[in-house]
Amino acid sequence: MTRTADLALGTHRCREVAAAARRAATAPRPWVDTAPNYLGGRAQRLLAGALAEHPGMGVSTKIGILPASTVGEAMSAGVLAPAATAAGHSLAPAYLRWQLARNRAELGRSRLDLVFLHNPERAGPHRMDEQLEAAFTVLEEAAAAGHITGYGVATWHGFGHGAFTVERLLELAGRAAGGRHHLRAVQLPISLVSSAPLTAAVEGRGPVHEAAAAGLEVFASSPLHGGELVTLGTPELADIIRPGLSVAAACLLTVASCPGVSTVLLGTGTTAHWAQALAALDSGPLPIEHLRSVLDVLAPTGPRHRTADA
Repeated sequence: MTRTADLALGTHRCREVAAAARRAATAPRPWVDTAPNYLGGRAQRLLAGALAEHPGMGVSTKIGILPASTVGEAMSAGVLAPAATAAGHSLAPAYLRWQLARNRAELGRSRLDLVFLHNPERAGPHRMDEQLEAAFTVLEEAAAAGHITGYGVATWHGFGHGAFTVERLLELAGRAAGGRHHLRAVQLPISLVSSAPLTAAVEGRGPVHEAAAAGLEVFASSPLHGGELVTLGTPELADIIRPGLSVAAACLLTVASCPGVSTVLLGTGTTAHWAQALAALDSGPLPIEHLRSVLDVLAPTGPRHRTADA
């Protein structure tokens, strides 16, 4: 039996983030997902006021990708190596501690609900396990200090390209914690374009299925494929998914019906679109067999995958 995932605000492409966060507070489970590099490094500061007004709203942020606006400060603080600066990404423990403290300050929260390692696959295949374990150790320290409730991995290509698996992430978290760990979630793109994780979950396999089976939350990012599905989709497709829904709402409902997905991140800046999305998810999930039929309709075209980092 499937359930409809919760709707949360994703701020990667959302410009009016403060107003959008206030609208997101109307969701059954208010949540906002952000990162220090979003909106040219301004997203977290812009969200702070709305988060202060809604202390019950959950928040997840990220560490790993370097915000261009703070590279100089990080280098002055001695937490960034030149190679990491050139790569635009770092999993070095010193940098992760520095950025985590900055995230808390910018968001105005002494304790963050979730902190994701942001696209750790960008660190390269060499010593991946070693780097992840060291990063998880930093996050376990933060959890022990009361600075975060839990942590996770937000990836674009990591699962698909074999950089790591859910099982391996759990093993490394256990090693970092020396036992019981605070790994709580994974985040990955799922849509009718990036449909491989959805197809696998419907078949009872793949990272979404494995994460949910292990008790991890699964955050689906880019459910409308960066907004492209609004124009790529057709009214005919929407009617196949659920008659009466718009293309955007139908595509969103499909992802929200994916077995194992707990939260869908939607970046929308308008009240109308947010209300439409809430209504679509409130209409109930698509049964598994219906999901299979939708995927079968799309199968001949084959999925296309974006390459940009979120």
